[in-house]
Amino acid sequence: MTAAQIASGQSSALLNVKYDLDTLRKTTGVYITVHGHFYQPPRENPYLDAIERQGSAYPYHDWNERINYECYRPNVFARIVSEQGDVLGIVNNFEYLSFNVGATLMSWLERHDPEVYEGIVEADRNSGERLGGHGNAIAQVYNHIIMPLANERDKYTQIRWGKADFRSHFGRDPEGMWLAETAVDYPTLKALIDEGIQFIILAPSQAESCRPFPTEEEPNPEWLEVGGGQIDPTRPYRCFIEDGRHIDIFFYDGPISNDMGFDDVLLTSAYNFCGRLGQAVRGDHRPTQLICVATDGETFGHHKGGTEKCLAYCFQTEFAQRGWIPTNFAHYLSLHPPTWEVELKPVTAWSCSHGVDRWQDDCGCGGGGEWHQKWRKPLREALNWLRDELTEIYEAKGADFFHDPWLTRDDYIEVIRDRTPEAIMNFLYRHQHHPLSANEQVDALRLLEMARHSLLMFTSCGWFFEEISRPEGVQILRYAARAIELAGEVAGVQLEPEFRQKLTSAPSNVESFRNGQVIYDQLVVPARIPFEQVAAHYAITSLFTTYQPQDKVYCYRATQLDYQRQQMGALTLAVGYLNLSSKITWESSEFTFAVLHLGGWDFHCCIQPFTGRLAYHKIKDKLFEALTHASVAKMMVAMTQVFGDQSFDLENLFAEERQWIIRQITEQTRTSLDQIYSQVYRDNYSILRAFHREELPVPQELQVAAEISLSHRAKGGIQRLTQVVSDPPLIDNSLSELEAIATEAENMRCALSLPEVNPTLEGLCLDLLIRLLAECPSDTLVEECDRLERLIHVTEQMKLGLSFDRVQERYFSYLHHRIVPQCVNTDSKLDQDSKPPNPAQVAALLRLGKCLGVDVKPWLQVG
Repeated sequence: MTAAQIASGQSSALLNVKYDLDTLRKTTGVYITVHGHFYQPPRENPYLDAIERQGSAYPYHDWNERINYECYRPNVFARIVSEQGDVLGIVNNFEYLSFNVGATLMSWLERHDPEVYEGIVEADRNSGERLGGHGNAIAQVYNHIIMPLANERDKYTQIRWGKADFRSHFGRDPEGMWLAETAVDYPTLKALIDEGIQFIILAPSQAESCRPFPTEEEPNPEWLEVGGGQIDPTRPYRCFIEDGRHIDIFFYDGPISNDMGFDDVLLTSAYNFCGRLGQAVRGDHRPTQLICVATDGETFGHHKGGTEKCLAYCFQTEFAQRGWIPTNFAHYLSLHPPTWEVELKPVTAWSCSHGVDRWQDDCGCGGGGEWHQKWRKPLREALNWLRDELTEIYEAKGADFFHDPWLTRDDYIEVIRDRTPEAIMNFLYRHQHHPLSANEQVDALRLLEMARHSLLMFTSCGWFFEEISRPEGVQILRYAARAIELAGEVAGVQLEPEFRQKLTSAPSNVESFRNGQVIYDQLVVPARIPFEQVAAHYAITSLFTTYQPQDKVYCYRATQLDYQRQQMGALTLAVGYLNLSSKITWESSEFTFAVLHLGGWDFHCCIQPFTGRLAYHKIKDKLFEALTHASVAKMMVAMTQVFGDQSFDLENLFAEERQWIIRQITEQTRTSLDQIYSQVYRDNYSILRAFHREELPVPQELQVAAEISLSHRAKGGIQRLTQVVSDPPLIDNSLSELEAIATEAENMRCALSLPEVNPTLEGLCLDLLIRLLAECPSDTLVEECDRLERLIHVTEQMKLGLSFDRVQERYFSYLHHRIVPQCVNTDSKLDQDSKPPNPAQVAALLRLGKCLGVDVKPWLQVG
């Protein structure tokens, strides 16, 4: 079931406002456009092509995942709720928002939350059908670079990559494009026009002057100075460049847009928001006007929790009640082309009052207290120097492989979007000027990756804040380091010494870092991942994971050519022969490895290039012979004789697996402790009851023992429940066990600690509902509804704080597609091949809806 189908249950007459074609095509009235700029910077490890766990985003894996659950998902499934908090409607806000989703974010959503991704794509398609073919989505320059600070070639690549990425998601060419920080100059306008972009969105402060189009009656209208942000944002404008060509520009309403981001009250209710929008409506009897506002999309739910509900109610009810027509920029432009022209200030951005100095100088914008930004200019200069050096390498080496190196770079977005071997071979075949050997293919892909990282290192976030050592600054330096490394591999040049020297001129506000070079040496260089470390990662994790003969380790293909593991006492030894190849650059190596687990946290892993099967088998025989002595000393001597002194340990693992192995190693200790605390709890149960009965403070040691013991029992009960979901009697037994534990915890005033069970239970509730609805109406429907209600109630009793959003969404769709028709008209069927639920089953389903927090009162009365 798609996101649109799930959200399409918004059939209540009070909520489902339909804007008919006649209304949408009329050329008079007040039109409203709310634009959301949805964007996350690229956070992927340059070597792994994956975002590693970010502790600051806990309990989520990383900030993309956290913001997805706080913003992107809530906007695809935005709730309209009653005063009691029950769900009245679910709205896909993207169907009514004008929006852009940054390419790096959209690709992440496609990979990690297909339901949200499909919801955004469907929203654009549905809005296009409603608005005469003009979808709500617009494109964005690819990785959010400050366009006026980019050289000409990079400007065009950013636009072309942005367009191609947009096409791959939405299946059409973009009409408009969002510029990072709305930063613009006239060369950027020229590039946009050359690439067929019809309009952009700017801040009112970026306009210099404007005037009506010349007419026969007024062939030379006077230019009006609007440099202080006084431009009228209720109409579109046309901006001409030197050769007479043009691009259309919308200026968002500055004060309202600012309040959306920084006022704590404006978005708390639809009444407040619409009242503020209403203040912008011009009362000068003009036949039509556009009230357009723009803000970071993350405002709706992430920066301001729950504000997506305000948008949903505006789109579904409040705008229509005021006679306003929600639209997007392209649709409005099709009805009302510009009748005014505008001239822009030379170089501007919305978030810097000094042009674009925020990304190249110590201008004070974005500063924090006493901290300076003297590092910005040297960082920009160092990266500009590096870009120019990489450009020379790219042109010289690219000519060895490609017909047109720069056209090849522009088309490389195809490979970034699809890294299958077939897609890469097809790409190389189209661009190579002679059949490339295997080694040439590797170098060609290295060269293109170097070019990609030379663009990523200019992502604007690296300069936006007050300190170079923040994660954003470190990230762009990591891209620079990877580009330097690839340049060395392809061309044999050493750019790093001079680059490091240039970074010494970038002073840090943090005393321990001193300058950019120290940050580079301490935070960037140690994060490099050579092939040997990938092999060591594979070797150590193989002790805890059963790898397939062909498997993957992040963006590497791992082919296990031989592997043997043996345990002797407390020692475990694994020896193997492995081929590793990068899915990105196709470079590959073969390694012999040996890993010794001495118990606990102690691992000793050695790696060396594979030198032949005979040598490998000699190594394997020698090491397993040494293992028979069960002596750590003998094993270490044998491994040193074979591999030398270099070794890897747990700290060399990638963060994700390192933390997982630490948890695995700790599990046995935790189990032992749980048993000890459980014994203490059992032995002192009567004493604890007496303390609670007499209202006396419970000794901390006993209370802790009770909480740990009951949490341990609850965790075991949940695990057993997930194992018996297909057996109703066993489910009932497990639920009874959990209910008893929850009651006991309440009596003992224990707060259960179950930090990792929520995703499991949320998934279980969703699975039970999907199965229930798929088989509906079954003979056991009433019992299954009751069973799911019991599960929901017991998780609430345990105070686990589960999110039932996905369960709500599935139920809500079924409610309005199947249950409501049955309540309104027993002869109504949406599915002619199946009978509708009977009255008793409908009643059970409605009780389940009430339990899920969905407003079912009207149908309970009818049913």
